[in-house]
Amino acid sequence: VQLVETGGGWVQAGGSLRLSCAASGIIFSISNQGWYRQAPGIQREFVATITRDGTTNYADSVKGRFTISRDNAKNTVYLQMNNLKPEDTALYYCTTDWGQTYWGQGTQVTVSS
Repeated sequence: VQLVETGGGWVQAGGSLRLSCAASGIIFSISNQGWYRQAPGIQREFVATITRDGTTNYADSVKGRFTISRDNAKNTVYLQMNNLKPEDTALYYCTTDWGQTYWGQGTQVTVSS
């Protein structure tokens, strides 16, 4: 199983970024996907999940600003992040549930004030 995140970078507060996570080694269409993040000195935290039938769930801190989606034809899950805040700065990881939870290597998002 391999998960490869892309799309991180630097953005000013109020800006947008879209993260992508390409999965391989699984039957993507029947697996659940998620995004987590970890800022320096802070425990890793949940951001959003999307089930295989498209049901989504979000952390309160990102609700209304972030959107998780999936493209089963491309084996890819996305995280559209709008109205970014400095407190969104973190290393963002995608996950997939395939017998166990697998993690990508992470992509850095930095939001400056």
